[in-house]
Amino acid sequence: QVQLVESGGGLVQPGGSLRLSCAASGSIIRINVMGWYRQAPGKERELVAAVTSGGAPNYADSVKGRFTISRDNAKNTVYLQMNSLKPEDPAVYYCNGRIRTAAWAYEYDYWGQGTQVTVSS
Repeated sequence: QVQLVESGGGLVQPGGSLRLSCAASGSIIRINVMGWYRQAPGKERELVAAVTSGGAPNYADSVKGRFTISRDNAKNTVYLQMNSLKPEDPAVYYCNGRIRTAAWAYEYDYWGQGTQVTVSS
C-alpha cells in the first residue's frame, strides 16, 4: 500500500509565496517521476510541474519562472515552491508519483488527496 500525503496549502495574497510538500510512504521500491497537478473548479486537472528521479524538472508554461519543483529521494518527498502567486493559480493541488512497489511489478501512478491553494487579497 502506498500513500502520498500533501501539506502546505492555504491562503496567500497575490504576489505571495507558498511551499507545498508531498511525502510518499508504504511499500516503495522506486519512485520514477514525481509531480504536481492542479484542478480549478470547472476545469480539467493539469500538470503544473514534474521532476524525474535524476532531478530534471518540467514546468507548465503558466508557472515557469515562478514555481520550482524539487525532490528529496532519501525521504521520498517532492516539494513545490510557489512564488509570485497570481489570481489564476488557485486550485486544489495534487501530488503524483509513478511508483514501483515490487521488483517484478510495473510502475503505477499514485495520487495524494489534494491541498487547497487560495490566492486572494
